[in-house]
Amino acid sequence: MKHRNPAAVFFLPIITLGIYSIVWHVKTKNEMNKLGANIPTAWLLIVPIVNWYWLWKYSEGVEKVTGGQMSGVLAFVLLFLLGFVGMTILQTEFNKVGDTPLPQAAGGQPVAAYPAGQPQPDNSFGGPAVTPSNPVSPNPSFPAPTPQQPTQFAPPTDPTGSQQPQPPQLS
Repeated sequence: MKHRNPAAVFFLPIITLGIYSIVWHVKTKNEMNKLGANIPTAWLLIVPIVNWYWLWKYSEGVEKVTGGQMSGVLAFVLLFLLGFVGMTILQTEFNKVGDTPLPQAAGGQPVAAYPAGQPQPDNSFGGPAVTPSNPVSPNPSFPAPTPQQPTQFAPPTDPTGSQQPQPPQLS
């Protein structure tokens, strides 16, 4: 989860007359879905009565992402009754989730975020994600970039093998 300043989560809904609340819910919903939550589309957030169902599903996602540290019922009550104060409390919990270290494999190396056999995220162009460990070209008609050794500049030679005359240097 992305680390956000809880003070900003508290004051921005006041400054933006509630618009930031919607933005915050949508962004955190997307982040939680990437971590395994199952929260429906945020369009339901703006539909009266149905938004209570959406808020409940969101709260279930909070419980899943925080590993049970924040119960879904408590998250629902915080958001439903306290509004942006509840958002601030949830953001502090999300920041704790974002601060947890990655699991370590043997040898002290972090475990890959996308283990072998799991689908990797796509880039915005629809191809496979290009990372240093996955130098796959997003366009199959072009080869993947390969590291190259720097080359030394050599002056051009004529077919007989002798060097061509160089223009005089100005001093």
